[in-house]
Formats: sequence, structure tokens, C-alpha cells
Amino acid sequence: MKKQIILNCTPQETRVAIVEAGQLAEIFIERLSSRGVVGNIYKARVQRVLPGMQAAFVDIGFEKAAFLHASDFLHDLGELPPFMSSGEPAVASGEADDGAGAAEDPAAPSAFEDLEVEPVGEEGAAAPAPDGESPPDAARSPRRRGRTPLETKLSRGQEILVQVSKEPMGTKGSRVTSYISLAGRYLVYMPTTDHIGVSRRIADEAERRRLKDLVTSLRPAEGGGFIVRTVCEGLSKREFQADINYLTRQWGRVLHKSESVSAPAMLYYDMDQVQRTVRDLFTAEVGRIWVDSPREHQRILELVDTLAPRLKGRIALYEESTPIFEHFAIEAQIDRALERKVWLKSGGYLIIERTEALTAIDVNTGRYVGKKDQDETILRTNLEAAEEVVRQLRLRNIGGLIIIDFIDMEKAADRQRVHDTLQEAVRQKDKAQTRVLKISELGLVEMTRKRTRESLEQLLCSPCPRCEGTGQAKSPATVSYEILRKVQQPAAFPAEASRVVVKTSPAVAEFLADTESRVLDQIEKAIAKRIIVKAQESYHPGQYEISAQ
Repeated sequence: MKKQIILNCTPQETRVAIVEAGQLAEIFIERLSSRGVVGNIYKARVQRVLPGMQAAFVDIGFEKAAFLHASDFLHDLGELPPFMSSGEPAVASGEADDGAGAAEDPAAPSAFEDLEVEPVGEEGAAAPAPDGESPPDAARSPRRRGRTPLETKLSRGQEILVQVSKEPMGTKGSRVTSYISLAGRYLVYMPTTDHIGVSRRIADEAERRRLKDLVTSLRPAEGGGFIVRTVCEGLSKREFQADINYLTRQWGRVLHKSESVSAPAMLYYDMDQVQRTVRDLFTAEVGRIWVDSPREHQRILELVDTLAPRLKGRIALYEESTPIFEHFAIEAQIDRALERKVWLKSGGYLIIERTEALTAIDVNTGRYVGKKDQDETILRTNLEAAEEVVRQLRLRNIGGLIIIDFIDMEKAADRQRVHDTLQEAVRQKDKAQTRVLKISELGLVEMTRKRTRESLEQLLCSPCPRCEGTGQAKSPATVSYEILRKVQQPAAFPAEASRVVVKTSPAVAEFLADTESRVLDQIEKAIAKRIIVKAQESYHPGQYEISAQ
């Protein structure tokens, strides 16, 4: 079954579902009240430079300052617009208390998640990656050379050009870079570098060399670098030239606007979710795009007519009365993606727990008992879990540090097989930059996955006001004994009061009336007051109120 893209568009929200093999693989949500900012370009003003962190906080017009690490700053000021070389010679000091990503990996991610770049070697072979890791993003390679201390290049009040590479998350501000990237249909233009790279997903070496040579021959006089995107296989010079002309014009408009405005100011706004979907995700692998809005359907047709006319026949307007996400069973799958437990087809299951520092995934055999020996049962469960973990990480958009606790395996060959399955699933099904370490003897795997936007849980949910996000609440017994301790205190109530009224949740009221009825009788005699327990349907499990009358 070919991949499908399902778009649910309303005036206040756009939701895009990527369906692969009949299952929801990825979900993108953009709300009018809180549109994403990754890819936007700003003229920023430096607020503070922190030499000890080799980082700076810059004002791009948001409530929280954006975080700029030295590895994300273009140190050669000769390559920058003239206004970026001025500023006050003052360096701030102090702790990074602005809430930006000071503790993040200094290597900030690219704004374009679908780009996995592998340089083409001089003889046409892909440059080898050290220790089997994914090679660094080609757009970032110039930053890895010797660096000048940031405080000698940036100063408070200086105006610089930056692009948002990571959305604000929680208490952290945006993360920005001065290495600008502008995405077209076929190419990503990097005006501040001179590198030309080819997407790793184009595997044929002869085609990789042809594409690199072709783009190199078309490089504009003003320079700049390019990344050749996956959809470019087999394309001719004409398509590339049109994309280059479009992207260089965009960059020219950004520079022109930067000369006429004062920081902080937005210079470039990336496409909206519908346009980005067509530009970045609508490839020959997609059998159909369904959209439930006539207006957006027309916009998509017009955009595809420009970008990929041969795919125009795959766009369909959904006109049924049943909501489009219900018709394609997307709503139910979104709800399941917010649950802790994920059932495997074999009867095993995963438990996915997110914490502040990491995401932990526990694998269990559950109802699966196997047909042969225990080792075979464990191996089959772990193999199935490895593929499902990758699907869930992508679907839930979980990033950062991830720990997977596979069921313990005695044989080293079994552990290697599970690790290889996990690696292959990541390579085949997930475009996000991911690093997977070897599986330990205890069955633990550490991995990292690039994070540029909020997870599905962060986007759709908020912490429970009752448990404050812990997922735990005091038990009825705990709350009951807390109440009993308080009503026994001699000085708790006026001497003239004849009764004590306890208002609490139904579960606690039931526990007091049934399990601890004798204790209540004893306390009544001890304090010479009648105790009345009233169940309040609106009270949460830990809530209660004690009064004397």
C-alpha cells in the first residue's frame, strides 16, 4: 500500500497525517494561535555573551531570549552583511538563567529534518563516517574547524542575522544559528557556506556524482552551498536552475529587508504547514493526498502545478460527511499515541515513560508465551519491539536521550540481532538524525534522536493539575490517616464546638466509614465531639476540608 497524506484543515488548526502501510506514521499539527518558528530568519540583537559557555542570548522579538552557541555562529565576519560587524565592546557575564538550551548538545540540528547528507568523495565514493556513526550535516562542517572565542566576535547590542533551528520548548527559548538554510523543492540553499552535499537516501554513486557535478556547475556567482534533496534523482539542469534562481532571489530579499529594519525584526517567514507538506513530503512515494478543505485543495493544486506537475493527479478533495480523520481512523490512532502502554501484535507490550532528563521504554512479553523455548520467546518479542519502538518514536516525535530496556537475552548473537534490527528500522523508517549505541549485557540500549519541535504529548497535553504531572496521587488510606491525625489534635478545634465536619472525596469517605469506623468512634470519645464525614463528588483524591461547628 502506497503512502498517503491526510490533511484536516480548519481556520484555527491544520493537521497533517502521514499514513504508511495503513498505519499512522507521523503527525504534524500547526495552530493559528501558535505557529511554529523553525526556519524563520530574524535580525537579532545580542543581549548577553557568556564566555564561560561560549554562547550568547539574542533578542529576536520573543518573550524569552534565543540561545546561540559558538558552534552555530559564523565566525568569519567578512562573509556577513555589513551591519553584523558592529556593536558595543561589552561582554556580559553570569549564569545562563534565561531558560534557553544551555545544557543541550552544542551541535544544533538543522531546520530541515528530512535531510541526511553524506558528502561525495573525490572518486565518487561516500566519505566514510567514523565508528559507523552518521556523518555530520554537511551544512555544519565548516564550524568544526578551529574557532575564535565567541566574545571576540560578538558584543552586546550587536545586530546579527539568525535562523531558528529549534522551537521554544517548556522553559527554554528558541535555539538559533547564523548558518542560514533556505529550502526549495529540490535543493536547500546555504548562502553562508560553500559546501555541496547529496542526500544519503540517494544510494546510487554514479547518480550522486552526476547530481553534485550538475549543481556545482550551476552555483551562482555570489557563491553559497547546496544540499541536493532526495526527490532529485533523475532531474535535469532545468529543474535545478529554476530552484537556484528562486532560492537566491529569496536570499536577496532577506538581505535587502535586513538593511531597512532595526533588530529585533523578522526577515523571512517559512511556509505554512500545508505548503511545507507539499514541498517536503509530497514525493513519488505518495500515492494520494487527501484534503478536506476546498480552499486548501486549490492552493495545493496551484503549488504542485509549479513544483511537481506530474503529481497533480494524486491530489483529491475529501467531501464525505464523516470527518476526514475519523474516516481514515486517524483520531483513534492519535489517542493511542498518547497512552503509556503500546501493545505488540504478539501479545507483548511496551511501556513508554517520559521524564525531564530522558524517555524510558520498557519491553515486556505480556500475554505472549511463545511456541518453543524461553530464549526464542524473548528474542521474538524483542525483535518485534525494536521495530515498534522506532515507529513510536517517530509518531510521538520523541527526541533527546532514550533508554530502551529490552528483555534480558543470554546469547550475544541474540543481542546483536536485536541491535541490528533496531538500527535497520531507524535507517529505513526515521529521517530524524539518530544515534544508537550497542546493546548491553543487561539488554539496555542508549540512543539519541534529534529534537527540533515539541513531542506529540507536549503539543496535545498539559500536566494534570491534580498530580502536577507525576501520574501519582495519594491513596485513600494515606489521606484518611492524614485526616485522622489532624482531628485528634487537642488544640485543633474550639472547646465549645460540638462536632467536626470532614469534607473529602468519595473514595476517602468510604475508607473512613468502612475500614476505620472503629477508629472514628474512639476519636469521637477522646475529643468529646461528633465526627461527620461528607463525600464531595467534586473533590479530587487528595483534597479535604476539616471544620468545627
